[in-house]
Amino acid sequence: MERYEALAQAFLQAPFYVEGIYRTYLEPNGVYRGHIDKPTTRCGVVIGLKGEATFTFNGSRSIPLSAGASLIGGYNMHLEIEVGSEGFEYCLLHYMPENLDMQEAQLLADVTQLGKTCDPLLHQLMEQLLHAAQRPGAIGQLEKKSLFYRIVSLLLQAERQQQNGQLYPVMEEMLQFIQAHYMEPLTLKQPADRCQLKPKYFSALFQKFAGIAPIDYLIQYRMDQAQAMLMTGQYTVAAVARSVGYHDPYYFSRLYKKHKGTPPSQVMQSAK
Repeated sequence: MERYEALAQAFLQAPFYVEGIYRTYLEPNGVYRGHIDKPTTRCGVVIGLKGEATFTFNGSRSIPLSAGASLIGGYNMHLEIEVGSEGFEYCLLHYMPENLDMQEAQLLADVTQLGKTCDPLLHQLMEQLLHAAQRPGAIGQLEKKSLFYRIVSLLLQAERQQQNGQLYPVMEEMLQFIQAHYMEPLTLKQPADRCQLKPKYFSALFQKFAGIAPIDYLIQYRMDQAQAMLMTGQYTVAAVARSVGYHDPYYFSRLYKKHKGTPPSQVMQSAK
């Protein structure tokens, strides 16, 4: 699994809380050793805004950051920051997993270097987050975490796009193709043929891109669409099954329960 996909899963699965949100400027040509003797006590998302600096963790791993570049993690590490000739301005989002014994939490605590993103939405979200961080109460905390998720999601999407290069628009088109034709009897060969690739190779590329095999993505998408229809209480299970590409309602019911944990008939009755 690609690192960006593993990080996305970790942020989804490992409970964490968002702490301080800061915008910081470091003077040109300075060296900051505040965490040389005392290791860092929080994880962080560091996003470069202006200038350049090199973050060195545990004396061995150096990560250069400039405007648009970012890193994630860095918990319990010795840190030195060497600033370039133009100074360095960055946004720091502190977060902390609730249970560091979880495998996913360990991934969130480790250091991951991400590439640059020039999306103007990133700066808008950071400004909103800086303001939300000053708001009191649970609603303010909820807004802060929601914006944190959006920023991390944008950074990981940008990383996926950079790592996949010319493959990115092709795979995005295939996602749209599956979403537009999920109610039809799709096979792996159809999207593979559209890409002029052999099915096995297409499947491997799709999984690298999306973190899930194309057939599993198709089933997942169908089950999500079925759930939305069942929750209206207006359609029979057989009708829903046909609408998402399954002519055998019994097979559909088994598949739905496997993926959603509840029989479709029960969802429909509850909605009614």
